[in-house]
Amino acid sequence: MSKVRDQEQRIQAILGGGEDLDFEEGVKVFYEHLKTHLQLPCEVTGIEDFQWEEPYVIGGWDKKEYETLKKTQPSFRDRYELLKVEQGLISEWMLIPGEDLAAQVRRKSDGKKFCLGLSELRALDKESPNCRLLDDFSCWFVNSR
Repeated sequence: MSKVRDQEQRIQAILGGGEDLDFEEGVKVFYEHLKTHLQLPCEVTGIEDFQWEEPYVIGGWDKKEYETLKKTQPSFRDRYELLKVEQGLISEWMLIPGEDLAAQVRRKSDGKKFCLGLSELRALDKESPNCRLLDDFSCWFVNSR
């Protein structure tokens, strides 16, 4: 069976067949599943550049300014400890505040805490169950909006 088909089946199992679920209900079901099955803390990083970083990474904005800002702002290149997942929180660092699950993280390099969008993160340990759980949530979240 293909990886995509396996993932689709895992997501359907989590949602309980959930064709009748709207997006908000699906987020709630996924939240409950993650709350039960994620093994925290776990090490995560960004899937791709965070929204604030895009002009620096893609647009060629000032590299020195980017390096300075990364000291106080979260970067997709940083490594974090995922400490907690919550629902209903909004943060300036989330790409889709109010819809995404909130990931409470601590940056490993300096201990700074941030609230990031869970769908924007991936587990670094590819062998851990967390890797699949986070990937399944991100895939479902992005494709269901």
